[in-house]
Amino acid sequence: MKNFRLVPATQADLPICMAILDAGRDFQRAQGFTQWKDGYPAACDVEKDIRAGGAYLLTVDDSPAAYVFIGLDGDPAYPAIDGAWHFDAPYGVLHRVAISEKFRGMGLSDVLFSLAGELVKQHGFGCLRIDTHEDNKRMQHVLNKNGFSYCGTVLQNGEPRLAYDKKL
Repeated sequence: MKNFRLVPATQADLPICMAILDAGRDFQRAQGFTQWKDGYPAACDVEKDIRAGGAYLLTVDDSPAAYVFIGLDGDPAYPAIDGAWHFDAPYGVLHRVAISEKFRGMGLSDVLFSLAGELVKQHGFGCLRIDTHEDNKRMQHVLNKNGFSYCGTVLQNGEPRLAYDKKL
């Protein structure tokens, strides 16, 4: 049986975080879209995530398998949704979700969303929010499979993103 843990990333983890995110960017391109452009997310983005205390690695038997930013301070783009959130409760937000190519196809997104939800609940929040590119059909499928519901569109850096939420 595999041991899954969501652990805070540290500055020492920056190279593995970047390797996972770089592979995620390459995977997006292979799927025919580019949600992450112009070198985003860059090392400075992950360093900011680490300083904010929201950078996490999903480990499988202590091997880093995925990266996610879990924010507990909201998202400045989310109040201006074209649509409506299903839940007004304080929320945790997920950004920069990527799974290492060595661990793809193992259902780790389900594990990642479950553990992220538990962490957010431990901080007293009642729901999760996330957004994704309209061409990221794989992420949309994974979100629906994991109980997220489509809410409308938000603008991230001037570009529309499909917004989802989930009650915890």
